[in-house]
Amino acid sequence: MVILTLNCGSSSVKYQVYDWDKKDVLATGIVERVTLGGSTITHKARGKADYTVEHECPTHTVAVELILQTLTHPEFGVIADMSVIKAVGHRMVHGGSRFAKSSIIDDEFLAAFRELNDLAPLHNPANLTGVEAAKAVLPGVPHCAIMDTAWHQTMPAHSYTYAVPRDWEEKYMVRRYGFHGTSFLYNAKRAAVLLGKDPFACNLIIAHIGNGSSINAVKDGCSFDTSMGLTPLEGLVMGTRSGDLDPGIIFHMMRKAGLKASEVEKALNKESGVLGVTGKWADRRDIEQAAEKGDKVAILAQEIESYRIKKYIGAYYAALGRVDALIFTAGVGEMGPVTRKLATAGLENLGIVIDEKKNELAKCRNAELDITGPGSKVKVFVIPTDEELVMTEDAFALMNGSYDVHTKYRYSFQSRDYVNKARAEGLERDLVKKPYLKDIIAKLP
Repeated sequence: MVILTLNCGSSSVKYQVYDWDKKDVLATGIVERVTLGGSTITHKARGKADYTVEHECPTHTVAVELILQTLTHPEFGVIADMSVIKAVGHRMVHGGSRFAKSSIIDDEFLAAFRELNDLAPLHNPANLTGVEAAKAVLPGVPHCAIMDTAWHQTMPAHSYTYAVPRDWEEKYMVRRYGFHGTSFLYNAKRAAVLLGKDPFACNLIIAHIGNGSSINAVKDGCSFDTSMGLTPLEGLVMGTRSGDLDPGIIFHMMRKAGLKASEVEKALNKESGVLGVTGKWADRRDIEQAAEKGDKVAILAQEIESYRIKKYIGAYYAALGRVDALIFTAGVGEMGPVTRKLATAGLENLGIVIDEKKNELAKCRNAELDITGPGSKVKVFVIPTDEELVMTEDAFALMNGSYDVHTKYRYSFQSRDYVNKARAEGLERDLVKKPYLKDIIAKLP
């Protein structure tokens, strides 16, 4: 039995194909520049050469059709025909306070989800387009919504309530929701395994650092606070998003520069963050290369981003009172030793110490790494996230009626014996080139 997962953005569709019986990833890929012209699909299948081809996708429906054609391609495909796909899991960004867990997508769900479009105008409409496209191509299988916001529904009122007029929340749903929920769920459960503890006895700080970044305080295994708010704009400095700022700046720019609300929104979401600081780079690899050459603006961007992360680590440590582990995950979190080093520098008095040599070596997407330094009271892990696996397992459980909220449901990756086959094979290749990785792989207690 095969489960397909789709992550539809405004101009892209990411996908994964998972063989549930063999517990194995068959293929992953992405269609880029959907609706923009010059569309391409990049497809990676186990045991086969990578496949990239240009194919115009004026709509998301065409993109989904292209994905399915590729999956059944006689040379690069991984399934014989569509009949083996038994469920589709969709990443849905903003579920508001209505959706506390993953759900089967039916007409009632779609109507409720459409009402939330104003909360995530850059994300939810694209998610809906992807669902409609996939349902048109695969009408006979269950389609399941996996909510980015669901994980954070355990936050207490004092964490999610803004100090604004009370009727703003009641009438306009203004409150903190948080995002990156599937990533935080996966990392929280895996950290518990690495710590050898009951997941609901763990206090964690998880930093999901990528183009979009957020940080999560996990208390007794549940989300307690998180840096993103009503939208994914609040919190950490990101690739193109500003993160926290004085709201007065918005009014100042509208008055002084004559900007419209839509122009300010665009600037803060797409022209700010490290891109805004440097004026030309959103990719941290470009910034790191420039900083190594002494570029002062690149160095400043690194310092600003890492300093914001450090402040949140300190704030969440205070909020939790006790921290078992600090986890870095997602693109920059997994592959950015400079960001990790700067973000943890000076936290020794909080009992957070990293091993600088191990941190420098910790660049691997196929293993969970331990970069804890001597004398550290808090474990520091680098854990490759796996949002697609969470989506896959939720979709399967919804399909067979066994699904429940994470406090009442056990995932396969919570087992000490869990192995991601694709990553295990990838690690074998990594160890040939980087044998030192074996010394920093996190060991089970």
